[in-house]
Parts: sequence; structure tokens; C-alpha cells
Amino acid sequence: MRISYWANSQQPWDDILTGCRWAEANGWDGIWLPDHFMPVADPGNGPGPTDREMGPCLEGWTALAALAALVPRVRVGLMVGGNTYRHPAVVAKMAATIDHISGGRAVVGLGAGWQVNEHQRLGIELGTRAERSDRLEEACMVIRRLLSDERADFAGEHYHLSGAPAEPKPVQAHLPLLVGGAGERRTLKTVALHADEWNRWGRPDDMRRGVDILREWCDRVDRNPDEIRVTAAGVLRICDDGAESESRRSVAQHRGGLVGTVDELRAAIDAYRAAGVEELVIPDFTIPADRRADEFGRFQTEVLGL
Repeated sequence: MRISYWANSQQPWDDILTGCRWAEANGWDGIWLPDHFMPVADPGNGPGPTDREMGPCLEGWTALAALAALVPRVRVGLMVGGNTYRHPAVVAKMAATIDHISGGRAVVGLGAGWQVNEHQRLGIELGTRAERSDRLEEACMVIRRLLSDERADFAGEHYHLSGAPAEPKPVQAHLPLLVGGAGERRTLKTVALHADEWNRWGRPDDMRRGVDILREWCDRVDRNPDEIRVTAAGVLRICDDGAESESRRSVAQHRGGLVGTVDELRAAIDAYRAAGVEELVIPDFTIPADRRADEFGRFQTEVLGL
């Protein structure tokens, strides 16, 4: 099982860099950043305004470029980039640039977009879920063509290319495209058609169901599902007893796949593996900076046995 680190972009840069360097030095496989411009306005993802959205938030792609230069060995990507925020041709150029900065370690993370207040505050069109799904599918095709074709042409409903060059090409012969999201009717279809990797928040049972549906989509579009790396995100909390872990999992809901006692976490990792998950992405969102090394270190030694 691969383990990767997901740093919160609403913290100081020094804390982000420290956490990512710790993960790299301790053998973790990747580092990821969110792609947001401000905190959500309220827990229900409403438009606001509220004081919550006034918190600091570093921009994802520029921070990722710095991490690509400062943190060696590990893969680097956004978990995940909001497709509504940038034209996919611009994303392709940024991803190829970061692949060069990192020496061939970049991943293009992409999702349909969802955060209401960002779009409203910045005047960015959000659109309906169906429209966002349509744009995401087209964006995947645009990015793939730009990263592979000498000159790319594309005529879609939302994006158009006309003999577009994108040089230099990435260092990697095939720069991985990761699509994030849990939508069973559209997102997983897009994964089956275009993605090299898929990620969602989910407990082992959520992932098992998602993998089964992804395999169904792969059958429909004549894609080998074994070509797609399945990854899952879950908050980490090592609990002292079963009662505490049950209570905290109830609060975390589908994000609580790595909440439990040491024995429960070992069982959870086995369950993830049995569900087809190849990589666990662990955010630092709920762990104060001064406790991360201890919490992650305990997870590594007591749960993973490393």
C-alpha cells in the first residue's frame, strides 16, 4: 500500500514545507495540495458571506511548483485541481512545467469543481452539475491531446483548440491524469474513459462499491480497469479505544476511513487493499502542526510497521 501526504493550504507555507519534507524523508510516496482560493463560507457549502471565508489560503499550482523544486523523490499533484478555475490548455502547460521542475514526478489532478463561494466571490461560472461534468470530460481530452500531440485540435462544446502546440512536452512519456470525485454516473465514466488514476474520500466499503462501478464503466467503454490506479483519501486519527474511534468515525462519516485504534487501522488498511485501493492519501487537515510528526510517526511505526 502506497501512502501519500495531503497538506492543508490554509496554513503557513513553512508548515506545508515541513510536513511535505517529513513525508518524503520517511518514505511516503507522494505529496498533494488542495486547489482553493478561500475557505468555504459555511459547512453546508453555501455562498456566504461569512467570516469563515476570510481565512488565509495559498494558491495550489504555484505552491506545488515550489514543492516540486524543494522536495525530492515523491510524486507531486493537486488533490484535485478545480476544472472551472482554469482553461485546460493552461493546466496542461502548468503541469508540463512542473514535470520539468520536478524531474518527471508530476501528476495532473482534476475535478469538476464544487465550492460555491469561490465562484460567486471571484465571478467564475460554476454551472450545474451536468455542465461541470461535461466540461470535466472535455478538459481531460484537451489535456491529454496537448501533452501528447505535436499540434492539438479539439472541437467541443466548451473548449476549442486549433493546431495548438504545447512545448516542451513533459519529462514523463505519459504524464498521469488523476480524476477526483465520487459521482457514479458521470465522474466514474470519465475516469474509465480518460484517467490513469482515480481518487475519492471513502471508507473501505465506499471504495469497494466505487471500484465495482468503475469496473462496470470500464466494461462499457472497453477499458482494462487494471490500468487505473485507485486511491482513497481519509482523515487519520489514532484512538485509544473502540468507543472513542466509533464516536470519531461517526463525526467524520465517509472521510473517517483511517479513524480507529491501532488494530482497527491495520484492519482498515487490509480492507482498503481488498477493495482494490493502491494508495492512501492522508490529509493533515485535522492534526495541529506541532503534533503531526508524532501522529504520522506513530501511524508509520505502530500501524504500518515501518
